[in-house]
Amino acid sequence: QVNLVESGGGLVQPGGSLRLSCTPSINFFRLSYMRWYRQAPGKEREFVASITNIGISDHSDSVKGRFAISRDNSKNTFFLQMNSLKLEDTAVYYCNVENHHGEEYWGQGTQVSVVS
Repeated sequence: QVNLVESGGGLVQPGGSLRLSCTPSINFFRLSYMRWYRQAPGKEREFVASITNIGISDHSDSVKGRFAISRDNSKNTFFLQMNSLKLEDTAVYYCNVENHHGEEYWGQGTQVSVVS
């Protein structure tokens, strides 16, 4: 079983910034992908960003240019830097990792609320 500990959510005004963190209990070198998803009230969970074990990143069109996924191998932690936040970014954000066997694990979720 792999556990993921998330942190960094909170309340912010439009245009503000937050940084989410996710620390898996498995060493980065055993992972193929690290991802962020989000789920807004009444909506399906959607992909936000991903980064591979060799550092190739991808972001959804809705956050491209505003959000950035990154990782710190020395801390075994990956991040989602969120800038220029909009009301529609309000959601529960989940981190996700996939190992080399295709098995996926999820964090507990952290609430991000953008309110004016």
